[in-house]
Amino acid sequence: MSDRTYPARPILAVSTAVIRDGRVLLAQRARPPGAGLYSLPGGLVEIGETVAAAAARELMEEVGVTAQPLGLCGARDIILPDEAGRIARHFVVLCFAALWIAGEGTVSPEAADVRWMRREEVPDLPVTEGLVDIVAAAFRLAGA
Repeated sequence: MSDRTYPARPILAVSTAVIRDGRVLLAQRARPPGAGLYSLPGGLVEIGETVAAAAARELMEEVGVTAQPLGLCGARDIILPDEAGRIARHFVVLCFAALWIAGEGTVSPEAADVRWMRREEVPDLPVTEGLVDIVAAAFRLAGA
């Protein structure tokens, strides 16, 4: 059993809404939870790592993009109970807004597809819960 399953406490994660020329970078999740859904690139914070450093590292590892963080644009709780009602997974995801610096975005074991989407196009995709609101907040923070 993974340390992500039936955790003793919530697991801290980060994601980044990268804004570039009026578009946001979305990655299609390749693995559960949420496999097949589009979301923001991200992952777990490692021990001794700041949330900002984790966001930058995960963005590069997952999709090969670098960006200048602007600040937090939201937070999400992902709480997944099992059939018996026990909490099988519990993540707290801090979402950053950032301005693109380099990298076009590439697929990886975590990202089955990568797309630069206009804000109004995001609701047309199958997306993770709350993504539309997080993207809107990121665009506001970016002044776009």
